[in-house]
This record gives sequence, structure tokens and C-alpha cells, in this order.
Amino acid sequence: MPNILELFKQPEVLTYQLNRQYPPMLGETLFPEVKRESLEFDMIMGARRIPVVASVHAFDTEAEIGSREASKQAMELALIKRKLPLSEKEIVALENPRTPAEQQYLMANVYNDIDTLTIGVKARAEVMRMEAAANGTITLDENGLNATIDYHVPANHKEVLSGTDIWTDPNSDPITMIQDWVTTLGSNPQRVLTSGPILMALLRHPKVISALYGIGSGRIVTKGDLNAWLVSAGLPAIATYDNQYRKQKADGTYELKRYFPQDKFVLLPDGPLGETIYGPTAEEIRLMRDPSIDITKVGNILAMVYEENLDPVSTWTKAVATALPSFPTAGEVFQAKVI
Repeated sequence: MPNILELFKQPEVLTYQLNRQYPPMLGETLFPEVKRESLEFDMIMGARRIPVVASVHAFDTEAEIGSREASKQAMELALIKRKLPLSEKEIVALENPRTPAEQQYLMANVYNDIDTLTIGVKARAEVMRMEAAANGTITLDENGLNATIDYHVPANHKEVLSGTDIWTDPNSDPITMIQDWVTTLGSNPQRVLTSGPILMALLRHPKVISALYGIGSGRIVTKGDLNAWLVSAGLPAIATYDNQYRKQKADGTYELKRYFPQDKFVLLPDGPLGETIYGPTAEEIRLMRDPSIDITKVGNILAMVYEENLDPVSTWTKAVATALPSFPTAGEVFQAKVI
């Protein structure tokens, strides 16, 4: 009978991953995924698409010398990985199945683990993308790592509301605030990303209802009504993102978290905000030693099944990637905490 490593040969695992389609995440649209050959990349900081006007000159005079507003900052990709064990009973059952059908069933469970781990790595990349879009920073504080990545969103492009200004207060004025933030940006943001609770606060807000239908109308505002009115007023339409993920805590229990913060309202420019940059891993480099492996099949996330200890006997399924979002449009967003 074939052993574990023969059942899950690396070329077959790579082919499985290559053909497997996972549900797309919103961040993959905002920060399209690309693969690079290095762990480091130069991130453009401070670039804006608002033009810098050229000067009129007399003939036969030297052109005005411009200044580069954007700067480069060397960034290193974050290592993301997670693994699941195969128990000794599972190892025995896989290598000594009672029937071929039982072996196929057990193998399907391992491939399910590969899916679970791969989706987990993708989810961690999504957390980073949404953290960048909502806060302008990424915090890496886990497994002994303590670092903050700052994308340098301008200070005047951030606001934290308090008191009667928060949008759950009927005395606040959300539409005027949005207009002011658009003016501060100096460009025309095309969309807003926020949460369902903030959208509901807007739909129920008396000043929003009055703006759409008049004072005392008593009408119910829908998302479609609000977005149509915002666009007609030259303001960005609103989209919500309320998907969640689970984080396993040190005690083994799970904590439910949101990708995008519940209290944030972020004005965004049109088009991609940046890229999700994936790079090589040590595991991928090691695979290059094996001539039987087509390294071009290695995607953004690498999964594998491998053996480790002899006592106790241990076999692991693992998914690993290096990734980090770039955010060259950080100067064109407005990030507000509104509830």
C-alpha cells in the first residue's frame, strides 16, 4: 500500500491547488493579487493623481524644475502560515484502509484540510487589505512579531467623530460631513466602503430622510434610494462589507472578527487601491531542488503534506505564503470613524 507521502505527492497537491477555485474576497478587487520573485518591494508613498500644474514660460527660457512628491519605502512581505496535524490513527487508516472507498474518503478529508488552510492564509491577507483601507496602517502582533506598517494616509484625511457628531445621534449631519470630506480630498471619490450598521444609521437618520424626501415625509429610505441621491449630488455611492472570520486564541477557543471595522466610513478613489503582493517562501525555494516538480505550478499560496517526528509519529498538512498589500493611493482616501 502507498504511504502518506505517496498518496499526497507534491506535484499532485500543486495540481489540486491550481484547479481549485475559492470564493473571491472583496479585497482581491481593491488590491488585485500579483506574484513577485522577491520578499522585498519598493512601495510608492505620497503619490496623488491630482495634477501639478506646469508654468507658462517666455521663449528661450529654461523649464521649471519640478519636485517628486512621491517617495519610495522598502517593504518586506509578511510570512503567513498555518498547519494541521494528522493523528496516528488517521495515518494508520490512510496507509492501511479496509477498502479503496475508505481510502478515498480519508484522502478527501486531507484535501479538505488543504482547502481550510489555504482559505485561512487568504483570510489573513484579506485582514491586512481591509486594515490598510480602513486605518492606513497594518498591525502585525502575533507569534512573537510586533510591527506596524504605516502607509502614510495624510492626517487631514482622517477623522474620529464624537459626541453629537456621531451618526447614530439625530443631531449629527452626515451629508454635510461627507461633502466636507470630499472637499478635503480635492478629488472626486467614486465610492464609499463601510459597514451594514453604519448604512442602517444613515438610512434611519432624520436629516438623511429629510434630504431625500423632505421634512416629516415619514418615508423609509432604501440603500438604492440613498445611493441614487448621493450620485445625483456628486457624492460617492456606498457599499458595505460585513464578512467575518475566526481567530483561534491561545486557549484553543475561537473569536469572531470582522474584516472591515464596524465603525469606519472610508471614501475611496476609482480603480485598484494597490496590489496584494505575494512572494516566494522557503518551502517553494526548497521545492526547486526536486526535478519532478514543475515550479511554475506554485501559485500565491503553497500547500503540502509532510512528515516530521518519529515519536510521536507526526504528519502535517500546511499552507504558507508571503504577502503584503501595496497602497500607492493612500493619499486619495478619507478614513472616518463615525459611530
